Amino acid sequence: MIKKIISSQSKSITGAAIVLAAASFISRLIGVLRDRIFAHTFGASDTLDIYYAAFRIPDFVYNLIIVGALSAGFIPVFMSLYVKSKKKAWVLTNNILNILGLSLTLLCVLLFFATPYLMHYIVPGFSAEKLEKTIMLTRVMFLSPILLGISGIFSGVLQSLKSFFIYALTPIVYNLGIIIGVIFFVPYFGLPGLAWGVILGAFFHLLIQIPTLFHHGFSYKWSLNFSNTHVKKMGALMIPRTLTIGTTQLNFLVITIIASTLSRGSVTVFNFANNLQYFPIGLIGISFSLAAFPTLSKLYAEKKETEFIEHLVNVVKQILFFIIPLTLIFLLLRAQIVRVVLGSGAFDWNATIATANTLGFFALSLFAQCLIPLLMRAFYAMHNTWTPLSIAFIGSLVNIIASLLLKNEYGIAGLALAFSIAMIVQFILLWFSLRYKLKTLLEEEIIHGFYKISVAAIAMGITIQATKQTLSTLVDMNRFWGVLTQAGIATLLGVLVYGFICSLLRLREMRLFTASFQKRFLKRSSAQAVIREADDI
Repeated sequence: MIKKIISSQSKSITGAAIVLAAASFISRLIGVLRDRIFAHTFGASDTLDIYYAAFRIPDFVYNLIIVGALSAGFIPVFMSLYVKSKKKAWVLTNNILNILGLSLTLLCVLLFFATPYLMHYIVPGFSAEKLEKTIMLTRVMFLSPILLGISGIFSGVLQSLKSFFIYALTPIVYNLGIIIGVIFFVPYFGLPGLAWGVILGAFFHLLIQIPTLFHHGFSYKWSLNFSNTHVKKMGALMIPRTLTIGTTQLNFLVITIIASTLSRGSVTVFNFANNLQYFPIGLIGISFSLAAFPTLSKLYAEKKETEFIEHLVNVVKQILFFIIPLTLIFLLLRAQIVRVVLGSGAFDWNATIATANTLGFFALSLFAQCLIPLLMRAFYAMHNTWTPLSIAFIGSLVNIIASLLLKNEYGIAGLALAFSIAMIVQFILLWFSLRYKLKTLLEEEIIHGFYKISVAAIAMGITIQATKQTLSTLVDMNRFWGVLTQAGIATLLGVLVYGFICSLLRLREMRLFTASFQKRFLKRSSAQAVIREADDI
């Protein structure tokens, strides 16, 4: 049984996306539990402002180097090698593992000593005591990028080989480590316990992937060859992607700088709202883009442009099918979501309102934030990393300018609105740039599906709003169970209406989802029948 789990590989994009989405859902639930523990224990306070600010530099390092290397460089190069020669693919893996491990260690050591100087600019609004504690936590957290860097290479291999199950568990165990830090480390070590929880989570992230990696044939060997042709090719692909990630991380650095000058708890409110809005992004946008990337890379390598476009458009429609109703839920039930998830202990009603308003502005760009990872990976599959870089840079400029213009009028919520504006601009530019290169993105097909989704979503929104208003007079809205009951029943009825109307309209994405779910969890034969029926529409 364990061997079957370790060796399991996903055979389709939708099937892989369901595996990733299911694990992401569990991970997000654990993340919600983590944030609830944070909110209950510390509230929107200086402690969490320090914690989230301390994340900025280590997180910047991880995203800049590891995420950039994996999404643009490692996976396409590894896949092309693995098909021809597994031995050469493992040589590349060891080479990159050693190069990145040493580079990250050296960089983190240098940043450890530079932290006091850097944090003065990142959190200019913090008091001297608050700044000193932020520096202390940041220095501990520099162990995290090193562990996650090694783990990230392992993740790249598992994604390439479509072993999504074990890979999908990594964020779950990472969050469990952080929770252990809050519950067990903080009482003994005080504030540093939060940072050591992050380190424990990073260690779990690495450890869980090792058995599967060795099962696929990997064995560690010392190799440090900077002149290797494939290492150079990966580096060439990685550089613009790294800069793209850098522009994204710049957004959060700017937001942290501005938020540190606003009212106490602003950094915490923004991060809580961002974590909540990332629930559907991780569940839908990231899951589908990760699942689609190997197939898109393969189709482009085989010069099957028509199939490439069809696969891309099908994934776009599937993302819209899920994210549009989720956007409505987040807009209509934002206060209930925040109160149910975070409304405990030290997290008071003022913090709830501030977080809900921020979440509402974030929700406006959920569709864009879910489609951007997919469109970027379409460019990466085509070995084009410079176009996404240019567009990401424009998005960052829009975000910075909009943040400075909106912060005085809307406070911390204005930073979320600025972020949403920037994401929508970035999505539009990516879409038209990709369309220019491919000549078509089958927009008529997308619009036809979008029309059906919109009809179902409007009916869903009306149902949620009517149910919410009705239940507000029947349950005690001052109690956790009252708010949960109102939000839960309104969401359930809304989703049922959405699914029913999508079925009536014979929406292909609804049938594909049903088929993939049945194939994975129910009877395979009935699922195949549904797939064939969906393909005939």
